[in-house]
Amino acid sequence: MTETRARILDTAMALFYAHGVHAVGVNAIAARAAASKLSLYKYFQSKEHLVRAMLTEHSDRIHSWLERNTAQAPPGPGRVLAVFDLLIDWFAQPNYRGCAVVNTVTDTRADPAIAAIARTHLARYRGLLEDRLREAHVADPPVVARQLLLLIEGASVVTSIDGTPTAGNDARAAAARLVGLAGSVTSATAGPDRTADHRAPA
Repeated sequence: MTETRARILDTAMALFYAHGVHAVGVNAIAARAAASKLSLYKYFQSKEHLVRAMLTEHSDRIHSWLERNTAQAPPGPGRVLAVFDLLIDWFAQPNYRGCAVVNTVTDTRADPAIAAIARTHLARYRGLLEDRLREAHVADPPVVARQLLLLIEGASVVTSIDGTPTAGNDARAAAARLVGLAGSVTSATAGPDRTADHRAPA
């Protein structure tokens, strides 16, 4: 990825997340990215192509972040709850406005390509949860992973509406009960290394 393309993508991510897809035009993105419209259209055929590329890049970053940081938790059940520990920290950020994937799908309902990217994003989320559940020897990983994903997405929506991070803690507690870990795994031992940089990608 060239420096200019990366800068345009990063700028699009920030502006679309802060203001919504329809409220941000390519002129604003090009200006903020210190790139010409010609450069923008060199890498992205249209605004729609830019939105798709942005969302794919965002999804890749989120999943790399979750994979990398949950792998730091001790093998076993702690890695399941480590996903929630990371999300709790993310939800607490002052600029948190909900799931960028869900927001973008809501803004672009008529674009089947965006819907396909979103479905892939959720499938990867479930896959990560299934992997962590199998490592913890939890029964029926596919079923439990779907249930955990509902907790995650629900907590994300509630947090974005309430403006408080308490939903993440509630989701973690529900997840602990769901996988039969309540009272046996604490955040001090189950979560990722808090001294490392676990900030969510932009």
